[in-house]
Amino acid sequence: MIRSRDGATINYEVEGRGRHVTLVHGVGSHLQAWDGVVAALRDEFTLLRYDLRGHAKSGKPPGPYALDDYVADLAALLDAQSVDRTTLVGFSFGGMIAPAFTVRYPNRVQALAIVSAVAGRTAEQRAAVVKRAEDLARGGAAMTVGEAVERWFTPEFRARHPEVIERQIQRVLGNDPAGYAAAYRVFAESDVIDELHKITCPTLVMTGEHDTGSTPTMARAIHQRIAGSHLLILPRYRHSLLIEATADVVRELRTFLKDT
Repeated sequence: MIRSRDGATINYEVEGRGRHVTLVHGVGSHLQAWDGVVAALRDEFTLLRYDLRGHAKSGKPPGPYALDDYVADLAALLDAQSVDRTTLVGFSFGGMIAPAFTVRYPNRVQALAIVSAVAGRTAEQRAAVVKRAEDLARGGAAMTVGEAVERWFTPEFRARHPEVIERQIQRVLGNDPAGYAAAYRVFAESDVIDELHKITCPTLVMTGEHDTGSTPTMARAIHQRIAGSHLLILPRYRHSLLIEATADVVRELRTFLKDT
């Protein structure tokens, strides 16, 4: 556990050996979201993962939060670990935090992977996610989680793995209501699209073919703005690539990391 610049505590874990990689999870999640990736890659890379502020075992200071708070938390964590340079892998909300950090601290990022991320929302898309943020603040996660499961997983996966779905539902419902709502508001209202052109490090952009929140159109927009980036649309999948498509994500990350 370390303290960020404003005193918020940040819970983290480090394991593995080799090149340093930092994993940034999505909104409403926790560092364990990376379990499958870490299990597959820890013999090849040093993997740092942490709970975002407002989540799990990290601090939950009173909101509102801002995207810059999450960037500052990541900088403080790397400082505390004496890590001068890392590769960032951000999933969903983490795929917003990671490029924002890269823009602000370009010399600290060796390479960047943006997975199932949001950028360049249309007015309609922004209105929908802001409404979810308002529902979450008003009535808690129970108002949003049922609909979310359909966005996250394919029907086939939901039918085959009801125990995984139930575990994810319970994890979302177990979030601190205020911290989750404050974080979701940042996720809903922030956009990094206009800063992406400043990124010059090797970058992988990945999403699922049928992800309705972090759409292939968004992934293409990210790719077009980051010179030399590599775009990958995984067929058939929806949003929760870390769970439903672990093997695919691991394969693509391993290739990307070895190539950069």
